[in-house]
Amino acid sequence: MLTTADLDTLLLTCKIAGIATALMLLIGTPLAWWLTRTSSSLKGIINTLVALPLVLPPSVLGFYLLVMMGPAGPVGKLTVWLGLGTLPFTFAGLVVASVLYSLPFVVQPLQASFAGISEQALEAAATLRASPLDTFFSVVMPLAKPGFLSAAILGFAHTVGEFGVVLMVGGNIPDKTRVVSVQIYNHVEALEYSEAHWLAGCLLLFSFSVLLVLYTVLKTQPVAHPLK
Repeated sequence: MLTTADLDTLLLTCKIAGIATALMLLIGTPLAWWLTRTSSSLKGIINTLVALPLVLPPSVLGFYLLVMMGPAGPVGKLTVWLGLGTLPFTFAGLVVASVLYSLPFVVQPLQASFAGISEQALEAAATLRASPLDTFFSVVMPLAKPGFLSAAILGFAHTVGEFGVVLMVGGNIPDKTRVVSVQIYNHVEALEYSEAHWLAGCLLLFSFSVLLVLYTVLKTQPVAHPLK
C-alpha cells in the first residue's frame, strides 16, 4: 500500500507539474506562435534551443542548471541580489527546472496546431478589422484547441515523470523537493520493492491514461517524441 510519505510525494509532484504546466503554456504559446509565423534567421537557433532537452541527457541539463542557479552562477547571483536566495534544492528551483526540461513537449504540439490553421481564416479576421491580438484569441485559439489540450497533457505528464533533472536541482528533501520518481528510487535503494511497485504502478497507470486520452479522445497522431 501507499505510505503517508508516498502520498506526500504524489501531492508535491502534482503541485509542481500543475504550476510548471501553467507556466509552460504562458511561455510556450507566444513562443510557438512566433516560431510558426516568423521568417527570422534566428528561428532555427530558437527551435534548436527549445528542442535541446529532448536529446540532452537529463543529468547534463540538471548539472548546468545547478551551476547557473547556484551562488556563483549568473542566475544565482541575480536571485540573491533580488533577495530571493538561490534556487537549487527549493520548490521554486524545481519548477524552473521542470519548465525548461518539459517546454518542448508544450511548444511542439502548439507549433503543429498553429501551422495547421489556414491563412484564409486569418485573412477573414483581418478583413473584419480585427487586431492581431483579437485574431489570436477569437480565431487562432479556438482552432488550436486540440493542440492546447495535447500540450497541457504532455507537459504535465512529462513533468510528473522527471528524475535526472529534479534529482540534480532539487535533491531529495522530504516534503520539499522529493518527488515521485525520486521516492521510487529511494524504495529500490532500501530494497522496499513492494512500496516501489505501488508507486511505479501509479505512474504506469497515469502514463497509460495520458496516452489513451491523446490517441482516442483527442484523436491525435502518434507522438513524435516519447515521454522520458
